[in-house]
Amino acid sequence: QVHLVESGGGLVQPGGSLRLSCVASGTTFTHTNTAWYRQAPGQARELVASMSASGWTNYAAFVKGRFTISRDLGKNTVYLQMNSLKPEDTALYVCNMNRGPAYMYWGQGTHVSVSS
Repeated sequence: QVHLVESGGGLVQPGGSLRLSCVASGTTFTHTNTAWYRQAPGQARELVASMSASGWTNYAAFVKGRFTISRDLGKNTVYLQMNSLKPEDTALYVCNMNRGPAYMYWGQGTHVSVSS
């Protein structure tokens, strides 16, 4: 059974940093596309950053230059380094992995709150 577990969220002041982690069990991130999404209260889920199986990365315009997605296949973990955080980055951050529409999994998410 596949599980994705996120961690690393919390409360941080504007301008601060956090590193989110997503650990997979029951599967691996090898040959897998991964992504981080976020959902703020009352808003739709939106893509934050993605990494293809080959390592190609893509970022939403609102995080480009501030966030970095990476992975450690040996630890079966995907990361999201978030720097220069803003109050509008406050949201539930959710990890996603897929090898196509028939093989897709989501984590439960980790909360990030940016406030002074």
